[in-house]
Amino acid sequence: MKKYIVAILIICLCLTVISCSNTTKTEDKAEQSIDEKVILTEQQQKNAGIITDSIRMGSRSSSIKLTGKIDVPPQNMISVSAPLGGYLKHTDLLPGMHINKGQVIALMEDQQYINLQQDYLITKNETLLAEQEANRQQTLFNNKAGSEKIYQQAKSNYINLKIKLRALEEKLKLIGMNPEKITENNITRVIQIHSSIDGFVSHVNVNIGKYVQPAEVMFELVNPTDIHLALHVFEKDLNQLYIGQKLMVYTNRNPEKKYECEIILIGKDVSDDRSVMVHCHFNSYDKVLIPGMFLNAELNINEGKSWYIPESAVVHYEGKDYIFIEEKRGSYKPIEITFLSQNKGNVYFESSSIQKGNTVVINGAYSLLMSLNNKEE
Repeated sequence: MKKYIVAILIICLCLTVISCSNTTKTEDKAEQSIDEKVILTEQQQKNAGIITDSIRMGSRSSSIKLTGKIDVPPQNMISVSAPLGGYLKHTDLLPGMHINKGQVIALMEDQQYINLQQDYLITKNETLLAEQEANRQQTLFNNKAGSEKIYQQAKSNYINLKIKLRALEEKLKLIGMNPEKITENNITRVIQIHSSIDGFVSHVNVNIGKYVQPAEVMFELVNPTDIHLALHVFEKDLNQLYIGQKLMVYTNRNPEKKYECEIILIGKDVSDDRSVMVHCHFNSYDKVLIPGMFLNAELNINEGKSWYIPESAVVHYEGKDYIFIEEKRGSYKPIEITFLSQNKGNVYFESSSIQKGNTVVINGAYSLLMSLNNKEE
C-alpha cells in the first residue's frame, strides 16, 4: 500500500514540474521580442513585393482641432437711428443686402423737420439784420451820437442770434441736411438716411409707416472688411499658441474650402468650461463668411524633429511597433520603435537603433513579419 501511495506522489510531482515548465516556456514566448533576421532570395523578395527607401529626419507636427464663430468688432457694427425721430416713409433694405457708403437707405418724414428749417431760415434773416443793427449802433457810439447801452444791447442780440443760428445748423446736419442748400423755396418734410459704410445689412427692425423714436435702432449694418474668428481654446492648449500664428479654418458645409487666419489676440479670462477666447484675423475676405457663422479650425503645432517613414513600413507584434532595416541585399532585421505621432501618411518615431542613412522596408513589411513567425513555429 505504501509503495502505491509513493508511486502516485511521484507521478503528481512529475506532472507539476512538466506543467510549470510548459507555463514558463509559454510566458517566455509571449514576452520575447522579435530579433531574428529574415534572409530572402531574389525571387522571394520579388514575390513579397519588397520596396525599400531611406529613413528621413523631419519636423514633427501635430494638429489641434478647434471650433469658433465669425465675429465683428464693435467699430465695424453700425446701428442706424433717426436722431430726432420721425415716421419711416420708405426703405428697400432686407437682411443680407449689400450697401454702399453714402447710399440712401431710408426716407423719414415729420412735422418737426419743417419747423426746424423754418426756424433756421427766420433766424438766419434775423441774424443778418442784427449784425447790421449792431454795426450801426457801434458807428453811432464811436461818433458820440448814440448811447453805450443801446450799442451793447444790439451787440448782445446779434451774438445770441449767432449762437441760435449755429445750433440750428448743427441740428440740420444731425438729420443729414445741408444748411447752405436750404432756402425758402425748398423746405421739405422728408429727410434722407445715408449709409456710413460699405457692407451689408444685418438687421431691419422697423417697417414703413412706423414712428421711430430718437433712440430706437432702425437698422444694423456690418462692415465685413475686418471680421474675425473667435475661437474657444481649452486651457491645456494655450501654451502652444502665440500671436501671429497661422491656422486654417473651414465650414461644415464645405470642408474642402480652407481659409487662412492669423492669431491677433489671446484672451486673459478663463471661462467656466476652462476655455479662453482667441481672436484671429482672416488674411482675405470672402462674402460667404458672415457674422455668427460657425467654423472649424486646424492648428498645426511644431514638436521638434524626429525620424519619419511611411506608415506602411510599420508592423505591430505583441503590442509593439517594428520596422525592418535592410542590412544588405536580401537581409532584413526588425527594429523596435517608439511611436510619436502620425501626419499625412507618415509615422514619426524614436529608436536608439536607427542611424542616418539606414534603409527601411516601406512595402512588404508584413510579409517579413510572417516569415519570422513561421520560423519561430
